[in-house]
Amino acid sequence: MIAQYIMDNYDKAAFMTAAKLGEKVGVSESTVVRFANVLDFEGYPQLQSELQEMIRTRLTTVQRIEMSADYSSEENTLKKVLKADIDNLRITMDSIDYKVFEASVKSITEAKHIYIVALRSSTTLADFLGFYLNLIRDNVYITSRSISDTFEMLFRVDKDDLVIGIGFPRYSSKTIEALHYAKSQGAKVLAITDSILSPLAANSDFTLTAKSNMESFVDSLVAPLSLLNALIVAVGIKEKNKVASSFAKLEDIWEQYNVYSNKEKSGK
Repeated sequence: MIAQYIMDNYDKAAFMTAAKLGEKVGVSESTVVRFANVLDFEGYPQLQSELQEMIRTRLTTVQRIEMSADYSSEENTLKKVLKADIDNLRITMDSIDYKVFEASVKSITEAKHIYIVALRSSTTLADFLGFYLNLIRDNVYITSRSISDTFEMLFRVDKDDLVIGIGFPRYSSKTIEALHYAKSQGAKVLAITDSILSPLAANSDFTLTAKSNMESFVDSLVAPLSLLNALIVAVGIKEKNKVASSFAKLEDIWEQYNVYSNKEKSGK
């Protein structure tokens, strides 16, 4: 009975608690837990995790909307979304490979050119990363507007360059192709994605993972953004003198051209 429900409703079952699944099927929570044990899982959470990984790249937008049905009120929605983001941050922090993180920082500081490749919702992350890396160092390019622009900007990439690919389920096939091309040209590739099993990781020298699970049609970018924030800060610390010099010059420019509002100066 439980197995049949999961097969027929895998997209919903993957995000149900054991109690919720039991309620849907008409059995107790303990029966659901025993079912997971019979399948050689250590417990229901492990079964749930396996289901989530299996379907993450298969969920359509319509299926994601249906999963949002449990958001019964604005208050409930707020709490569930914030809790999901907190969980994503905690899992990301606990699972990060610090040696890979350090190697990624080193590659960013040493690369002759840096190309950031991201499409669809991941363009937000690319813009954030590119904005700050451009303040820290030269030769940073964001290739996130169209696939034709991406390959035109990458066609000179070589062994001295770093290509950073950013992508989360459902993965953009064009981002995957761009990383494959960069790797074939001898460039170093850093993948920012959700899992070491991600197709972006297949062509990468370094893979940094951040969880983006969300029971909704909206992708959660909170943990990925936090990971990029840490990456930027680490690069800035490593290039401390260069960053200090750059920002000193920028502060003069910002003041000269009134880039930021200064209420005290205007007397308001």
